[in-house]
Amino acid sequence: MNREELTKFILKYGDELLGEQGKTIDHSALEAELSKIKGIGGMRLEEIMTVIEKFLQE
Repeated sequence: MNREELTKFILKYGDELLGEQGKTIDHSALEAELSKIKGIGGMRLEEIMTVIEKFLQE
């Protein structure tokens, strides 16, 4: 899975959770879980979180 596919997956999954459960995303918890994924370092994690935050603001 490349970066673009991972980002799309995360955004789709988060959007589905919000729609089904009516909950909000805990950004710090999401970031903590993403940081556990092998191959995602600090810089990549920052990029992913920036994309997620932009998506949620729209």
